[in-house]
Amino acid sequence: MRRPRLLAGLAGLALTGGLLAGALPAGAAEPDAAPARTQAAAASYSWKNVRVDGGGFVPGLVFNRTEKNLLYARTDIGGAYRWDQAGSAWVPLLDHIGWDDWGHTGVVSLASDTADPDRVYAAVGTYTNDWDPGTGAVLRSADRGATWQRADLPFKLGGNMPGRGMGERLAVDPHDNRILYLGAPSGNGLWRSTDSGATWAKVTSFTNPGGYQQDPSDTSGYNSDEQGIVWVTFDESTGAGATATKTIYVGVGDKENAVYRSTDAGATWTRLAGQPTGYLAHKGVLDAGNGYLYLAYSDTAGPYDGGKGKVYRYATATGEWKDITPVAEADTYHGFSGLTVDRQHPGTVMVSAYSSWWPDTQLFRTTDSGTTWTRAWDYSAYPTRSNRYTMDVSSVPWLTWGGDPAPPEQAPKLGWMTEALEIDPFDSDRMLYGTGATVYGTTELTRWDTNTNFTIRPMVKGLEETAVLDLVSPPSGAPLISALGDVGGFRHTDLGAVPPMMFTAPNFTSTTSLDYAETKPDVLVRSGHLDGGPRVAFSTDNGAHWFAGQEPAGVTGGGTVAAAADGGRFVWSPEGTAGVHAATGYGTSWTPSAGIPAGATVESDRVDPKTFYGFHGGTFYASADGGLTFTAKATGLPAKGNVRFKAVPGRKGDIWLAGGAPDTAYGLWHSTDGGATFTKVSGVDQADAVGFGKAAPNASYPALYSSAKIGGVRGIFRSTDAGATWVRVNDDAHQWGWTGATITGDPRVYGRVYVATNGRGIIYGDTSESGGGDGGTDPGTPPAGACKVAYRITNQWQGGFQADVTVTNTSATAWTGWTLGWTFPAGQTVGQMWNATPAGTGSAVTAKNAGWNGAVAAGGSVSFGFTGSWTGSNPVPAVFTLGGATCSAA
Repeated sequence: MRRPRLLAGLAGLALTGGLLAGALPAGAAEPDAAPARTQAAAASYSWKNVRVDGGGFVPGLVFNRTEKNLLYARTDIGGAYRWDQAGSAWVPLLDHIGWDDWGHTGVVSLASDTADPDRVYAAVGTYTNDWDPGTGAVLRSADRGATWQRADLPFKLGGNMPGRGMGERLAVDPHDNRILYLGAPSGNGLWRSTDSGATWAKVTSFTNPGGYQQDPSDTSGYNSDEQGIVWVTFDESTGAGATATKTIYVGVGDKENAVYRSTDAGATWTRLAGQPTGYLAHKGVLDAGNGYLYLAYSDTAGPYDGGKGKVYRYATATGEWKDITPVAEADTYHGFSGLTVDRQHPGTVMVSAYSSWWPDTQLFRTTDSGTTWTRAWDYSAYPTRSNRYTMDVSSVPWLTWGGDPAPPEQAPKLGWMTEALEIDPFDSDRMLYGTGATVYGTTELTRWDTNTNFTIRPMVKGLEETAVLDLVSPPSGAPLISALGDVGGFRHTDLGAVPPMMFTAPNFTSTTSLDYAETKPDVLVRSGHLDGGPRVAFSTDNGAHWFAGQEPAGVTGGGTVAAAADGGRFVWSPEGTAGVHAATGYGTSWTPSAGIPAGATVESDRVDPKTFYGFHGGTFYASADGGLTFTAKATGLPAKGNVRFKAVPGRKGDIWLAGGAPDTAYGLWHSTDGGATFTKVSGVDQADAVGFGKAAPNASYPALYSSAKIGGVRGIFRSTDAGATWVRVNDDAHQWGWTGATITGDPRVYGRVYVATNGRGIIYGDTSESGGGDGGTDPGTPPAGACKVAYRITNQWQGGFQADVTVTNTSATAWTGWTLGWTFPAGQTVGQMWNATPAGTGSAVTAKNAGWNGAVAAGGSVSFGFTGSWTGSNPVPAVFTLGGATCSAA
């Protein structure tokens, strides 16, 4: 991704307007409806990501140094992950973070305890300015992130602030693991815990708070924040047993005084003499065996910029500094940041040119402690490149961005924003690095040293980091089409498969709005951000292909856009001075709309092709002439905060409106007269998005979905009776921080809901209730050998575990339902199951298909998961049966 994560500042500014409950102001035109009733028990739902694989910045990767394959990743706004080696996928760890603590989805640092690998720590908080209303915290887990405890801090942390690729700011003493250090931003200094992260105190003997500011003139507090303490590194050779490590190195956001050391376990600190000046030390990685501290320097904090940089080696025994920069200073147009040492061969070091966008990032490697270096690619004869590597992005093909650039650029790129770079401490052939869009890696790294080509692939499955701005689920064609920050958006024909490409022609940096024609769903329109335009595009084949429209003068951003029910006209409210415009055809000519203010949110009626709606500043607007003129309708609606509304498919003039702010109106409103009047649903305390899906069995009104607060509880709610009663369909383990941007049901699958997150991608839920999905019957008794089962334990802790099961239909005929059975060999029992319905007693288990996943084509597969309990041991079941026949093992 070339540009900053657009949702960073924008979402922060928007979110502060609507986090706490508020009352309806005086003067609302309509009385409240009867209070909504809320069912106490949540519906039975299973949750998954719609697969994109990546889509955001991964600024940190952390290997545990004492346990093989224990690896964590941190993201700037999308939480933390643990690597599952068996499944070659990432497992999300912070989905429990709720609405009020949304800032804790930004992870500024991670630390994995080498003395006790079950322990992991995360320093969380998204912004240090007022975009994030909360303070930072340190989360601690004794079960590898399955559960967490929290220690609140008296200051903010900035997982999505400038400098977030530096680090790690959080570190555990490798000898006395009760001791942790945390580098704080904003002048707050260095902090220490002596009780495994439960409590924290400032290290008063450390007196340099790190005052570097990316841009001191920035009045928002974003680029003008002080970087603070940016990394902590222990010299494990100066400790023994459980005695605190004596020597500790600390990196500081100070170009003249970047590195400090303590030799008395943190009691006193001294600036390292003779150190280079004029740069920030992004990383400090210690090779304790050879006595070298390696440092990667840049002239800015990153992650997008950096014009100059240096790499230095410091001899810890003699105090000698040596400039080992891989290129001459005249040739640096980037800073250095990603830095790693091969723990199997400590003289082998790698560093990245993190901010080199054009023509590509660069990785450097030395096998002699920095005396000589080689590069990942060189020029053979400009502009032709000679690469040591091959990029294989077949698993995530959109990483080419649909580009075919002229040399020396290539598609896909080796990367950009490459601040996370790690060689596996147990395997010299395995290397991973983070970029602005994915995690790349190789298992053939040592081929580099023999001039043999090695392959780099995405290693990002399970890590979903897109920021979701809009979603539509048309009644035919692809089940889901998305508008995303930074990567534009996708057409998903299979929710469980990575799409081949994001939207192109044009390729928006972020798509801000998306709509389809209700009675002609092959017609779509989207608007978004693009330097230089055009910022509106159309599709006539359900989003498979797009073409750009024209735009009126004064457009600076995407805004919102709406398609008429029959696809014959469009209304666009872009950002900038252009104001609202209407068009017939596909945007070749736009006419200014009268009677509606610039910046209004626009939507279409889902029945009448000439009726459009708008909202701005507490007033609702309607047009009956295709968007040429609008008339003000209802007033007294929320005048502050985020407000979103949608018209109900198949019902002219039926509109639901959600949003508001704590100090004014906030909630959910309903109109059945085209917006002339609205009735507030009084039992809904707060609501931020509303959407519709297939009606429940025996119901005629579409199912309603909302990200809301009802009965004092925040969550994802569903109503099957037009808002009279509501049920929460998510649970406390599945909250995903802020979910207020958009929500929609699926018009073809009852109970299915698509939830937008700010950095955890698109989440979708399915119900196991009767009538959910498309039904299904038991398959009867399949022939022997007609099934194959893969059973995988994805997480295990004392007394409990989580498992995924994949069943493949190896017969020549499709199943219309299935029931899988097995017996646990060591007395394990099933707790909660998702994507299937459990039955049986004790260690004998059967899992029957849910209502929506009973159909399995010949050669197709279906998956479900469950949590369970165990004592003593947890072996894999030896035999699985389907309809009485034994399945083979995958």
